[in-house]
Amino acid sequence: MKAAILVFPGSNCDRDLARAFRAAGFDTQMVWHKETELPGGIDVVGVPGGFSYGDYLRSGAIAANSPICRALADYAVRGGYVLGICNGFQILTETGLLPGALMRNRRIKYICRSVPLVVGAAESAFTGRYSTGECIDIPIAHHDGNYTADEETLRRLRGEGRVAFTYADNPNGSVHDIAGILSDNRRVLGMMPHPERASDRALGGSDGRRLFAGLADATLPA
Repeated sequence: MKAAILVFPGSNCDRDLARAFRAAGFDTQMVWHKETELPGGIDVVGVPGGFSYGDYLRSGAIAANSPICRALADYAVRGGYVLGICNGFQILTETGLLPGALMRNRRIKYICRSVPLVVGAAESAFTGRYSTGECIDIPIAHHDGNYTADEETLRRLRGEGRVAFTYADNPNGSVHDIAGILSDNRRVLGMMPHPERASDRALGGSDGRRLFAGLADATLPA
């Protein structure tokens, strides 16, 4: 199994993400944003957290126009697995791979702490090791994590079971407490909380480890 991790100027969670993938059995390869193609033979692409391009314009907006994001979009359209975390989620909405937008937190403050999440959609590669309704603890670290979308999009996300995670105690004002959503083919996940920071019990928690284990289950050779 092989995971590619995109790296932008300002990424700061790329190594953490690579470590979490490796712990789940993936070989990993870092891919610089100026590249025009993804490596061959990859099973999943990780888009990490951080502050790509200093969050100028809108968070993720400049990164979404990087050469590698055109290759990422093609990969997703072909049915590849994509995981976008925090700034990576923002990038996925800016590329149009996921609907909606991430706005400034409700109280206009940066938030960095562990929060309880409720698993909403367990029928995906990302959530297959969890149970629907299960409560897990995952850290957040963001200033622009307030998810918003128009009413039709929200009805579709909820009606199609594409809300992967919700906040049990909404820290940022996200509409309907949304913390993570799936694409319509359920192969792209964007989430603001950081499962890669909850993948080692020695570092404070391991509830995020099962997300990467679920991806390994889905991509193991037959």
